[in-house]
Formats: sequence, C-alpha cells, structure tokens
Amino acid sequence: MPTATRVARVDHEASKWDQAFYAFLAEKERRSGSLRTVQSYSRMLDHFWSGIGKSPDQVGPAEVFSWAHGIGLSGKRPSSVTIGARIACLSSFYRFLIRMDLVIRNPCEAIERPKTIPGHAKGLTADEIQRLLAVIPTTPSGLRDRALVLTFVFTARRRAEIIGLNVGNLIREGDTIHYTYRGKGGKTGKRELPQPAYEAIVTQLAAWGKDLNAMAPDESLWPSANNPRGLTSGTFYGNLQRYLKKAGLARSGVHVFRHSGAKLRRDVGESVEDVSRFLDHSSLAVTTVYLRRLEGQADTGWAKVAAAIGM
Repeated sequence: MPTATRVARVDHEASKWDQAFYAFLAEKERRSGSLRTVQSYSRMLDHFWSGIGKSPDQVGPAEVFSWAHGIGLSGKRPSSVTIGARIACLSSFYRFLIRMDLVIRNPCEAIERPKTIPGHAKGLTADEIQRLLAVIPTTPSGLRDRALVLTFVFTARRRAEIIGLNVGNLIREGDTIHYTYRGKGGKTGKRELPQPAYEAIVTQLAAWGKDLNAMAPDESLWPSANNPRGLTSGTFYGNLQRYLKKAGLARSGVHVFRHSGAKLRRDVGESVEDVSRFLDHSSLAVTTVYLRRLEGQADTGWAKVAAAIGM
C-alpha cells in the first residue's frame, strides 16, 4: 500500500498535468476563437491519454505512432486526414508543454506526417440554391432557416460566425447595415450585410413576434422554440439535411455555403483578389487553390487536338 507521501506525490503530478491540459485548451480557444476546435482537440487528447497510461514526460514516438495510426471508436482504420489531425493536435499540446517548461521534447517530431489528398470541394450552383430555398416552409422556423441560408450564401462566413450572431452584431450606418464577427484565428471583422439577407432576417424575426429595435443586444438573431439562447448549430444542420433531401440535392455540411458563396462571386465576374478579401484568406495563393478545387481546371486545347486527329 502506498504511503501518504506517495499518494500526495501522485495527486500532485496528476493535478499538474490536468492544469496544463485545461490551460492548453483555454489558450487554444482564445487564439482560434472556435469552441468547435477546442472540443475537437479535447476529444482527441482525452482519447490518447485515456489509453496510454503514462504521463506526458514519459511518452515516446512509438506510443504516438501507435495511437495516430490506430483504430478509433468507429472501428475503422483512420484516413490520412485523421492521422494528420491526431499528430497535429498532440504536437500542438507538446509545444505548449515545452513553452511551459513541463517537458523538454516533443515526441511527435519523430513521426512522419502522412501525405493528405484534399477531398473535392463542393459548391451549390445558383439553380441549386433556388431549389433549396423553394422547399423551405414559410413557418417561423422555416423563415429563420431561409434567412440563415441567404446569410451564409451572401456572406460566405463560417458556420460558427453566423450562428453566433446576436442583435448587437448588427450596426446601421445610414442606409447600410453592417455586421461584426469573430473569425478563424480570433480575427475580427466588420462587413456590409447584403440587403436580401437583412430583409430575410427582419421577416423571420417578425414571424417570431420580434422586432430588432426592441431586442436586447445579446439576443440571438436566430430564435428557437426549444432554446431561449437561440438556434443551435446542430439543429440547423439537421434541418438542412432534410431540406437538401427534399430538394433532391446531395447531403452537405453547412460549409457548402462558404464554397457556394465564393464560386458564385467568381461566376459573376469578381476577381481572385476580390474573392480572397471576401473570404478573409491569408494570401492569394490560398484563394487560388481554394477556387481551383471548386472550379476545376479548364481545358482550352482539346478542340485543336480533336481537329488535328480528324475528330
């Protein structure tokens, strides 16, 4: 049986690593501005530490490799994207521990990252968006979801950035409505809210018996009958799947609207530079790759080749 001193030492060690874990997650949320990212990191780290049986200063590359490439809760072998995400998450935690002088090395540095092949980006066409809007009912909940779809398409913001909008995020300047948001990496921004999106928001709030001018600044723009704090991301995702199915469209995540907004702006003639600023991308190179995945590579020479071989 361990002595009282031994028990105290074990408890102290556990507390030290627990404090580091929560401090890491708090810093991650502050830097990313995304609760979803924090939750994802928390799940992966919980999965690793619950099965390793060692403290962070005792972990070596072999344990990291086995976990990163191991079969998870789904019972399936992880994809290259999942493996890369696991290593990136754990490596980020170790870099934090090194900065805190809790460990002296990062076991992830010895692991070769798998080459990932990005999936095919999807974006809805203008006709497909019209089909989607056509199947959304004119009930208060339906009008709210319609306003959300329009806001996503016109702004191309990420899911958390739009779902998290409150009344206080809307600012009227003359005849123009602006919205403020907190984006990826903690970036903050202020953009014009396109008139069709604003009008749809006002219409759906009226259907809920609400008036923007009389609402509290911290009140959600997206009312919910089941949640006084407003619509949740999960509920909207579920509603979206039903609308897509009814419209005869493929299942997609909410991010499809960011792709759609970018592609539609290119379709109507906006430059890559314009789209890059619109998406808050860090560089034109990022936007170019993003659009190439959406648009595909045009082949302007096939007709000449066909003529040369008599076809």
